[in-house]
Amino acid sequence: MKRQFLILLLLTILICSCKKKQTTWNTDWSAPIISDTISLSNLYNDSTLVSSNQTTIDLDLSRTILNLGLSDLVGFPDTTINQSFNLNFSLSNVPAGYTFANTIEEHSFDLNDVQLKKVDVSSGTIKLKVFNSIATKVYFKIILPGITKNGLAFEQIFFVNAGTNAQPGSAEELLDISGYSFDLRGVNGLGYNKLQSQLIITSDPTGPSVAISSNNDFSFSAELSGLKFSYAKGYFGNTLISETAEFLVPYFNSIVAGNLDLPSANLDFEIENGMKFGIKGKIVSAENTNSSGNTSQLVSSNLGNDFLISPATGAWNSLQTSSQHLIFSATNSNIESYLENFGSSHQLAYQLQLNPWGNVSGGNDEIFSNSRLKIKIKSQIPLIIGADGLTLRDTFNIDLKQNSNKTHAKSGLISLSATNAFPLACEPILYLLNENGTILNTINATSQIYSSLLGSLNTQSGLFEKSSLLEFVLTEDIVENLDKIKKIVVQAKFDTPNPLTGWNEAQSIPFGAFLAVKLRLKLNAEIVY
Repeated sequence: MKRQFLILLLLTILICSCKKKQTTWNTDWSAPIISDTISLSNLYNDSTLVSSNQTTIDLDLSRTILNLGLSDLVGFPDTTINQSFNLNFSLSNVPAGYTFANTIEEHSFDLNDVQLKKVDVSSGTIKLKVFNSIATKVYFKIILPGITKNGLAFEQIFFVNAGTNAQPGSAEELLDISGYSFDLRGVNGLGYNKLQSQLIITSDPTGPSVAISSNNDFSFSAELSGLKFSYAKGYFGNTLISETAEFLVPYFNSIVAGNLDLPSANLDFEIENGMKFGIKGKIVSAENTNSSGNTSQLVSSNLGNDFLISPATGAWNSLQTSSQHLIFSATNSNIESYLENFGSSHQLAYQLQLNPWGNVSGGNDEIFSNSRLKIKIKSQIPLIIGADGLTLRDTFNIDLKQNSNKTHAKSGLISLSATNAFPLACEPILYLLNENGTILNTINATSQIYSSLLGSLNTQSGLFEKSSLLEFVLTEDIVENLDKIKKIVVQAKFDTPNPLTGWNEAQSIPFGAFLAVKLRLKLNAEIVY
């Protein structure tokens, strides 16, 4: 709206004379700027305004401030498994096709207090490298017995060129291991965080006989990287998660003054546990800060106390979560004054501890791909608003210039006609500021946008509607100093007057409420040519 006004004004003041002797006269210009209808209907399906029965509107402040899954709680660092083989003695004549190595090793991983028994890999790679130091080609068969897919162990065969100790023959390959399962219980099936590897080496069946000494080294490495899991079983430690979460309600950012009365509402903190282990939690504090810098602390006996959440039950396709609700109401907290601070920035401090009782399941806790650990804030308030001088403000940058020796604007006004179906009255003001933020001019509207309750019922829309006409006068002093104006502040003060008493009282916002506006610009210009 403002952009169109500024373009039209700029075009007007830039019309220049092309004659040597100037001739001037005054003329009036009038042009429509905008015709539009503002309503809440395009916001009903967002996360703040909802309407379920087509008659009322609710203010929904529900938010999810924590949402953790398997990959957030269980990580497996990029790891390299190394296995080598050396003969304890020398063989002077190893025939072709002779298997001279078949060994299994166990590799342990340090995952702090996490003890994994089994994981299913959703994504990840393994890079295999093998090295041969004898004078004939050899077959390397690498088996990772604990890594399986469709019941078959991971296996890869390499045919590696001959080499020496100084320059061994080598080969490598990068493989996708998505869809594989890792059994991390080790050789005896009783451990955790352990992988097995098996190395089988056979000389070239079609090659020559060779000598092998204890100095010859045969080795391979398996580099696991980028592992993400879709399932994990074991003991996941008793990590303490202690954080202060912040979430924003940007709609409240523009409120700079006044009071807004909301009906009594509850605030529900829901902690949802989709993990198959217990959790101990605590909401430490909650506060919000509004655009004026005023902070409101939530006060309640529900804060600072430990609560326990049982493990989830079932399998991945029948998972039943456990949850804990902390309800903050008018009977146990200052929730009404907390919400009426209209904070645009909210901070919630909380603590969650995994497995507060230790490894009580014997390492049989489970996390599935659809397991989530969430903290949700739920609050849905009927949009019944009592406004008393509620003031919203926004600032726009501008840069206009005109030359009084050429065609230029002398004065003007902005005319606003409005049809209002909201039960709110509005008094708009314009502030014109210089580059330092100093107010140069204040332009009050000649009237207000009247509340719909002062109008009459429109039988077609089923809404009360009230028409208003407002003007913002642009005096000669204002137009003459256009080049000094660098910012425009638009301020609107809202009230909800009772049409019978004039007192501001809570009013319900009806479904379908709208504000239809038509804006015209009228200018008195001096034509110079």
